[in-house]
Amino acid sequence: MTAEPTEETYSDAALATMIETYPLVDARGEEPLIESETTPGTLEANPDWVATYDLAAAAADIWAEKAGALAADYDYQADGGRFDRSQAYEQAMKQSRFYRARRSPSTVTLVPVPLQQGSEDIEE
Repeated sequence: MTAEPTEETYSDAALATMIETYPLVDARGEEPLIESETTPGTLEANPDWVATYDLAAAAADIWAEKAGALAADYDYQADGGRFDRSQAYEQAMKQSRFYRARRSPSTVTLVPVPLQQGSEDIEE
């Protein structure tokens, strides 16, 4: 997904760190983090969660990082030759967009909080 056949640019540990940035709900519906029973208001690792990650989102970030490294490249002509070095940047950005479009959908749970009486935010 990232065209990294060796560990020269990205080590396995670096790739694992990027992948672990995008945990998903597993096939049984278990969240990666749950509310702590001992410390209210904090999250802790869910022991029932089966490690599941969004590989497309991680690949999109890696391609965007590669594009950033290529952004300074420019096109030039010399001695009858033409060098279109900006094509590498454009291709990396295309790959980033390709994988970003294939990342797992996510949701956000909104919790309504009633406004207090007498608040200036309430329109009458």
